[in-house]
Amino acid sequence: MKPATPLVLLECLVAGTSHRPELPKQEKSLKVGQMLRLEREADSKYDDWAVKVHSGAADDKASIWLGYLPEIRNETVARLLDAGYPLTARLAHKAWEDDWLHLEIEVLLPRE
Repeated sequence: MKPATPLVLLECLVAGTSHRPELPKQEKSLKVGQMLRLEREADSKYDDWAVKVHSGAADDKASIWLGYLPEIRNETVARLLDAGYPLTARLAHKAWEDDWLHLEIEVLLPRE
């Protein structure tokens, strides 16, 4: 039996990509449709609900930190991660807009 399609909880841009100086060199390795990892940053001094977005698994040495879920849209995702829900994300779109790497993602909840 084929696994159920995950539920898309949120579609958003990745915030802070312009503050990731290594991204221009690594952007070519990012593929639309690839799975991304979400990591809660509960001790952030800037945002109580901070959620980092990474290009790969925690043990993947090639994984890069892409940025954050936007502050105005991250509380529900952060609460679900804190409660142990296995949320992931998928890269839906990428494009350069001048010097800014526009990354649009979908936050996913697996279905049983």
